Amino acid sequence: MVVVRSPLKRFGVVDVSGPSMAPTLADGDQVVVRYGAAVRPGDVVVLRHPFQQDLLVIKRAVERRPGGGWWVLGDNPFNGTGDSTDYGAVPGELLLATAVLRLRPREEGQRSLRARLSWALSAVRPLRADPSASSRLRAR
Repeated sequence: MVVVRSPLKRFGVVDVSGPSMAPTLADGDQVVVRYGAAVRPGDVVVLRHPFQQDLLVIKRAVERRPGGGWWVLGDNPFNGTGDSTDYGAVPGELLLATAVLRLRPREEGQRSLRARLSWALSAVRPLRADPSASSRLRAR
């Protein structure tokens, strides 16, 4: 028997809340994620919080640690809570997805064609692995 999986089921949309990933992601953004994708240093990832399994967190995978865990940090240097500095390396099985695209929400009152085109050109931004962010975060 052959099981055919829809490739679309490997993708999802996640809402961003909080400032920990600024300036890469802002509160209110949405992120298109790919479930089960291989994680590389510099990737933005969705993971289960190690101490609160029902809480999902978005962070940057900085480096793979000996033993298979990942060191994850937020991009915002002024918001140093809720990452590996608090709970250590995260086991690989808690990393659920990697971020593919950032979707910026449309602001209320954007009625003119020019405002809508401006939003459309800047609303979607690919999120690729950023090794320079990874090394910059390791230096913190």
